[in-house]
Amino acid sequence: MTERKTLGVKDTSDTEPTLNKKGRGWKISDKRLDALHDRAREMKRFASPANKALAERFAKANLGRYTFKRFAVVGSAIVDFNCHNLGMAIMIDEDDQDETLARRRDKSLEAVGIRVMRIKASDILENMDAVLERITAGMRMRIADKRQRRHDHFASSGRNEESSQ
Repeated sequence: MTERKTLGVKDTSDTEPTLNKKGRGWKISDKRLDALHDRAREMKRFASPANKALAERFAKANLGRYTFKRFAVVGSAIVDFNCHNLGMAIMIDEDDQDETLARRRDKSLEAVGIRVMRIKASDILENMDAVLERITAGMRMRIADKRQRRHDHFASSGRNEESSQ
């Protein structure tokens, strides 16, 4: 005769769930995360002229709740500028950088929903106004995308957007 299987539930009253406090949910070791933050601090100290110029313009601009943090650690990558509220990163393409590494980093960031905008350092130094227009257009697109996803989410759940706010 075969033994009857029963559903067993583990007693979890004595164990606490493990939370990823550092790395904000990314599976990164503390040692690796500390090294990334140290590298980001070093990059901020020895920033390129293009990075300094764009950071200065962002500091002067009134972007409301959409602020860009310089040399931010996002996952296991360091991006030149990051807007957490938009899920948007700006990377400055320097002349001496590895393109395959940059493309791989962009793919991994876009896989988790972060839109990456690449801007050439020479464009920032030569024509800042055109670069700012491009960034503003990218921000507007990202805001529209987020608004549309929110609308689709509430439409699919059968709830009304106004009642949830």
